[in-house]
Amino acid sequence: MITRAEGAYLGAVRAFQNPMLDLLHKRHAPLVVSLLSLVFTAERPQVPVADAHTEVGDALEQLRAAGHGDDLPAGSARDLCRQWADAGWLARQVLDDDVEVYSLSAHAVGALEVAGRAGGTRARVSQSRVRTLLDAVERLAEDADPDAMMRMARLDAEITRLRGELDRIQRTGEVEQTDEETLLEEAENVLHLVRELPADFARVAESIKVMQRDVVQALRQDERPTGEVLREYLERGEHVMDATPEGRAFAGALRLIGDPQRLDALATQLSTVLRHRFTRRLPDQQRAELRDIGRRIEQGLDQVFTAQREASFVITAQVRNHDPLRDRQVDELLRDVMTGLQAWVPGARRGQAVDPLRRLPVAEVEHLRQTAGDVRPAEPPSPLAAWDDDDSDASAAEALAWGGPHYADLGSHLVAFAGGAGTVDVGAAFNAAPEPLRRPVDLLGLLELAHQRGMTETDEVAFVDAVRPDGTRRRFAFGGVTTLTKDEDDD
Repeated sequence: MITRAEGAYLGAVRAFQNPMLDLLHKRHAPLVVSLLSLVFTAERPQVPVADAHTEVGDALEQLRAAGHGDDLPAGSARDLCRQWADAGWLARQVLDDDVEVYSLSAHAVGALEVAGRAGGTRARVSQSRVRTLLDAVERLAEDADPDAMMRMARLDAEITRLRGELDRIQRTGEVEQTDEETLLEEAENVLHLVRELPADFARVAESIKVMQRDVVQALRQDERPTGEVLREYLERGEHVMDATPEGRAFAGALRLIGDPQRLDALATQLSTVLRHRFTRRLPDQQRAELRDIGRRIEQGLDQVFTAQREASFVITAQVRNHDPLRDRQVDELLRDVMTGLQAWVPGARRGQAVDPLRRLPVAEVEHLRQTAGDVRPAEPPSPLAAWDDDDSDASAAEALAWGGPHYADLGSHLVAFAGGAGTVDVGAAFNAAPEPLRRPVDLLGLLELAHQRGMTETDEVAFVDAVRPDGTRRRFAFGGVTTLTKDEDDD
């Protein structure tokens, strides 16, 4: 028999096992909350992993420089981020462009909201808050009561009240003014409700991802016929929003806030509120929160829709590529790898070398398919087709005259032109060469030889006259260079 005290204690223990409360009651909770709120903002809900490690590391260095080193945990920024991911505060995913990013989990968003409310303005029992509660209870009673006569009576009373207010305004031309204290209370109530939205949207997106993982896992372990699996899981993929309680609740809320006209009306209403003089008494942060309500709703909707699209894509791709045998082999391989790591890590030392796998295991093949070779001799290639210029009168000497550089003759000419000197001017040597060695292509060959033997640039511009085999001349200019008459390796 469990006593009331024991039941209350066990319930509190289960509550504190939630990652959100676990984050808040840790020793370094202020550090975690502050760093997560610095790195992740409403404008940047996803941060590349490398950028997050760098920013967290910079923040830790600044805190140590400010004298808070004793209050900081050990380990690098990369280690801290990995710990937060393992604890369920950060979620890692790979985007379409193969960039791995961090994003806050629903538990972390909730913890940041709780910390923000605790450190900011305290919630007060105000007229606006009580009216919100009473309106919610009234709407709940109306939706739960199926009595048509009671519904008609309430509608008649509401119509009578509204008609009376309309008659009074038409008669007097004045709108009843609300004092600024009441307006401030109502604004604080609105901000209190808005701060709950990011965590709600994150919970919906995470519930969709959990459903996606459950579907994929069940599919990998499934041994039913492929047609049956295809029908069931494609249907779940198409109705992923209705597969979880959070998704169904979001779908109901979407019918209210998903209307573009309603969002436009919300923007107009917020603009009217911000123009009122009472908003000058609000802190800048609260005015910014009021101004960004519409954008935060749109970001939350986009977050949920992105998770829905990813879940549908992953489930559909898994169904199309589903191979139970291959999936089981992959699972067994991964389990073997994890078992090997668990056996190796406890006895391993920091920086210990790991013997690499130098060759893959040889497959044990019992029999290869064999076919008889073709005993016919190979057929000769088809004869070359005759070209129109096959009967050209050009000789081999003429063809060689239009060929590449004469390296051997050019090297001999360099040595002869130097006359025993250790270096020679390339431009002067080319101009002094006989016409068969003064073709444009021989100039390139001479420069190539100069580069191989050791080339030194001068401050002058060299001009040379090249002669083609057909007698036409061409003048070239290049930066003057000198070269050794023989290779440095020959010394």
